[in-house]
Amino acid sequence: MDLFSDIEEPEREELRALRKELEEANYKYYVLNQPTLSDRDFDEKMHRLQELEAQYPDMFDPKSPTQHVGSDLEKPHPASPQGEEKGRKAFETVKHKYPMLSLANSYSREEIEDWVRKLPAGVEIVCELKYDGLSISLWYENGKLVRALTRGDGQQGDDVIDNIKTIPSIPRYVVGTPSNFEMRGEVLLPWERFEALNKEREEQEEPLFANPRNAASGTLKLQDPKEVARRGLEAYLYYMLGEDLPGTTHYERLNTAREWGFHISDAIKVCKNVDEVMAYIAYWDTERKNLPVATDGIVLKVNNLAQQQELGYTAKTPRWAIAYKFPAEKQLTLLREITYQVGRTGVVTPVANLEPVQLSGTIVQRATLHNEDFIRSLDIRPGDRVWVEKGGEIIPKITGRENPTPTLPSREGEGFAFPTVCPECGAKLVRVEGEAAWRCPNEAGCPPQQKGKIEHFVSRKAMNIDGLGEETIDLLFRKGLLNDIADIYSLRAEDLAVQERLGDKSAQNMLAGIEASKQVPWARVLFALGIRMVGETTAKKIAKRYTSIDSLRQATTEQLCAIDDVGPQIAENIVEYFSDSRNIDILNRLQQAGLRFKGEADEGPQSDKLAGMSIVISGTFSHHSRDEYKTMIEQNGGKNVGSVSKKTSFILVGDNMGPEKRKKAEELGVKMISEDEFLEMINEN
Repeated sequence: MDLFSDIEEPEREELRALRKELEEANYKYYVLNQPTLSDRDFDEKMHRLQELEAQYPDMFDPKSPTQHVGSDLEKPHPASPQGEEKGRKAFETVKHKYPMLSLANSYSREEIEDWVRKLPAGVEIVCELKYDGLSISLWYENGKLVRALTRGDGQQGDDVIDNIKTIPSIPRYVVGTPSNFEMRGEVLLPWERFEALNKEREEQEEPLFANPRNAASGTLKLQDPKEVARRGLEAYLYYMLGEDLPGTTHYERLNTAREWGFHISDAIKVCKNVDEVMAYIAYWDTERKNLPVATDGIVLKVNNLAQQQELGYTAKTPRWAIAYKFPAEKQLTLLREITYQVGRTGVVTPVANLEPVQLSGTIVQRATLHNEDFIRSLDIRPGDRVWVEKGGEIIPKITGRENPTPTLPSREGEGFAFPTVCPECGAKLVRVEGEAAWRCPNEAGCPPQQKGKIEHFVSRKAMNIDGLGEETIDLLFRKGLLNDIADIYSLRAEDLAVQERLGDKSAQNMLAGIEASKQVPWARVLFALGIRMVGETTAKKIAKRYTSIDSLRQATTEQLCAIDDVGPQIAENIVEYFSDSRNIDILNRLQQAGLRFKGEADEGPQSDKLAGMSIVISGTFSHHSRDEYKTMIEQNGGKNVGSVSKKTSFILVGDNMGPEKRKKAEELGVKMISEDEFLEMINEN
């Protein structure tokens, strides 16, 4: 007996370790939006845990991850680092009327075929796309939206109704419905908005979202509904619950919900046999890459609602539904070397330089390694063969290395060492407590930081100075004509015209752009200064509260923290910026050059010609940029929205309008106008 106990003990230890690992992974995925395991790795570990629990029934635990869904409830976690929840909003937690369970899933088409064949004869299957977002439960009473609950722990969820109301495709009121019913669906951040959001964060050297799902989840838990609205969330609804509901099948109810005004996907099909199901999976395995939102699989549901009830549920999943998850495309390749880039705020970012490998139709040669902690967590170093995936089939990422065994002979005596000095200027790197990044403190003497600040200052959303691109800035920096942003306003035509690739005409155009930048409003000037973590939206809010640079210089951290979206770290960065004598010198020179360091009345709405209108912009334009049109809409009292719904007033259409938006507009009868018509509408042509 003792002999058998010795054999079993390692597997019992494995069971305990898996429970702990999966609980931690759930917490980091659902609450912190910082996944540590890929979906497939998580699912494989979960299946292994289920096998072990079946093997050792005496170790049953109702708190095991196999017995409940992951929880996104906003509550402290005993194993999380201190302060990780700092700044997170407390939402009211509400009990679900019907539990929100997860789905059983598989990466094997053979398993899906078996699941379908085991169903009773003649059962219809509804196939739907599995959207990769955040589950939401919408409660309607007498036609009015009264609750919007996250999945939470499956039994109760956080009420995020104020943020949900910012999503145009979710109706606040519906007509002709039962007195009480629930709609369930997925909150998503479209690829276009995800890429724009990550670009903003990259410019501010803030941590990037790993994928649209994490971005959507983080956005839905923000404190400011205005910022939620700005980011442009979308929602697809896929299930209706309640009493005395119309229809006897799932498909009928979805069509009814569509008639009531809910956003129901068009990619839903009733399949009558396994061949139709497999054909649906094969079609969307390729076609999903053309969708505007992230998907990671197919959901199969028994169509007949009575048959759903007969099949019933397990502890955490319905027996009448299953998900097939598309396997991520990944390849093994050689990690040639790790190089280090220094950003404009001094953050040192490691970059993997790879043996070229093809993924999803493109050649991948580089991938970000984020920071030192990320590299150590994967235990990778140059010379390793590493797994490369495309996150959402867009962003290359390294997920691990081949045969990750720490006892490999080739690794003995080796170890990864992050640089201790700046690779560009040689200054000793520092790591701020609570941050993952190493930073070069030599702001005034580190070339990438100096040039990066100038590039940010002249960028389109900041001072918008044409002719000063990255190459020209590098040229003028090397020639000693540009050392900081204030030097821009001391450039002379005779110095510029003699430079390589320039000339009299280029010099005059550049100087004209520099002169025009003196009319850029105060909020954009503040953004252009490049204060760490002060992005475009935050700069607008600060400029609205402090209408001049003189008043902002006097603000304390406590006063700054009273502004929406300005936390202690941002406030400290602002105070620190104004306490540096070098920055004060630059500001004085900019002020002498004539920049607008004071807000003007005309920076707000100029008219009410578009008051109450929700306007979508789609395509490319010839007269103005998209950002300029967005500003015009706001200045005339209108509201910019990211997706088309029946509440959309009209679409401002340029060339190459998105096909999905055009199709939706035609279905809903939404008016589409050209940029000439729009400019005439606001008397700007």
